[in-house]
Amino acid sequence: MPQATRDGVSIYYEYERSDGEGRSPVVFVQGLGFGRWMWRWQREAVADEYDVVAPDNRGTGRSAVGLPPLVARLPGTLRGLVLLKLAGYSIGGLAADLEAVLDDAGIYDAHVVGASMGGMIAQQYALEYSRAKSLTLCCTSHGGPDAAPVPDETQAHMFDTPDGASQRETLRHRMRPAFNERFTNRNPHLIDRLLEWRLEQDADDPAREAQAAAVQNFDVSGRLDGLRVPTLILHGTADRVVPVENARLLEEQIADSRLELVEGGSHLFFIEDADEVTETVLSFIDAQD
Repeated sequence: MPQATRDGVSIYYEYERSDGEGRSPVVFVQGLGFGRWMWRWQREAVADEYDVVAPDNRGTGRSAVGLPPLVARLPGTLRGLVLLKLAGYSIGGLAADLEAVLDDAGIYDAHVVGASMGGMIAQQYALEYSRAKSLTLCCTSHGGPDAAPVPDETQAHMFDTPDGASQRETLRHRMRPAFNERFTNRNPHLIDRLLEWRLEQDADDPAREAQAAAVQNFDVSGRLDGLRVPTLILHGTADRVVPVENARLLEEQIADSRLELVEGGSHLFFIEDADEVTETVLSFIDAQD
């Protein structure tokens, strides 16, 4: 079971070898709270031609949480404030975890694919470290005051705990803004499967809130002119979590970038529109390798 260690915290990752020779691996970085299941469709599509690395972000899946033990015992509101101001994660720290993983795996360079918080980690990683050969940024933002914020209604929904709801019901409730309603209505069996994966792999509430603190404090808006790797920006036009305006802001500030919009795409458009997204990502990576 491959694991890297940074600051005494164990970071788990999967490393799948392919038959492709001489190609840089593809690294998939997850969004806020999500487990490795998130990239299932894209991982399967690239695995025949590229090695694939899939880390669990700190606090997710098999990676250690790395928070002070007292934090988990605090009441919810107080815990959120402590994590935001004092004890939460940072995107810089999560990028350092990714560097520890790639160093442990002996990878010299890689195509880094990140969505939402994972896209923030990818930006920070490419700015701070030298192993990123290309970036694919999905449904993400450069952070800071100029970014289009997550709507208040969406943010409240994503962290709400309905009265009397089971863990499964709470996850279903929190996930709704990330999908188009038409998709969830037409794919009830898939949604049930996603809930099973989430129960198995996703971060618990303290770790999820620690990741949320990292997102809230993230800002590389003044540094993107230093990003020197080819970058594909993908975003759904109907994203209710990270507004599509953020994709246009990224395109404006990253010199070697290309923007592709998925019409009507939700925040989890790489699941809803998996074939289209996978084809675009694979074509982009092929062109850089």
